[in-house]
Amino acid sequence: MNIEDARIYCLGKPGATEDFPFDETTLAFRVEKKIFAIVDLENTEWFCLKCDADYAIELRDEYCQISPAWHMNKRYWNQLDIMRLDDALVRSLIDHSYDEVMKKLPKKTRERYGK
Repeated sequence: MNIEDARIYCLGKPGATEDFPFDETTLAFRVEKKIFAIVDLENTEWFCLKCDADYAIELRDEYCQISPAWHMNKRYWNQLDIMRLDDALVRSLIDHSYDEVMKKLPKKTRERYGK
């Protein structure tokens, strides 16, 4: 998967927005102001996604293209080489990341998005 396909997929999630909160090259994807994905536009093969802590370890053990995310809480954030992973897996991990953020939001907010 290339970065533009990943970007389009992230922005297709209900309520998703994008911005540059840290600098002019680090693009963040959010829902309700909470980040669920980050990519450095200068090194686009690395895409950071939030993840359940136990699942994050499983993924890192199974795929050499997934590692703890640099500059993020390594317990909850994975860094993916999206160019070397199956597109379906990348999409499912984006879904998981979005859901991880969504489940921390208030019930009324989740209901607005059908969650």
